[in-house]
Amino acid sequence: MKKITNTSLAYAIIAMLCGITYRELTRFLELTEPCTWSFTHTHFFVLGMFFFLIVLILEKQFSLTQDKKFKPFYFLYNIGLIITGIMLWIRGFADISNNFYVDYDKMISGISGIGHILLGIGIILFFLILKRRVKQEKI
Repeated sequence: MKKITNTSLAYAIIAMLCGITYRELTRFLELTEPCTWSFTHTHFFVLGMFFFLIVLILEKQFSLTQDKKFKPFYFLYNIGLIITGIMLWIRGFADISNNFYVDYDKMISGISGIGHILLGIGIILFFLILKRRVKQEKI
């Protein structure tokens, strides 16, 4: 449970740093157009902090970490979220760079897609774990 709590805390800190950085960078660069940097704040809060707070509550009830698939879920989900967040920042730079990164547009989308796929696989594993643990508890 400590690992899940620390993960949630880490994502909360990352989300706040992303929000502050987004706000200050857009102000410093005098940007008036929206860019994808704003999405990193919400992605890390919702998919990171809030998700792992929910996992923490469910862990208390169903002992999710006892399942053999918990480690693969934890690894894939976190890697997927980190890749997605990094690619959102890179996409933000592409948004403000006046087509400097246009040659890398498909690569950015592809790597971001890999992050989203890993997140999706992690969510599927999470629900398989939850379903199995609920069935064992006979709720």
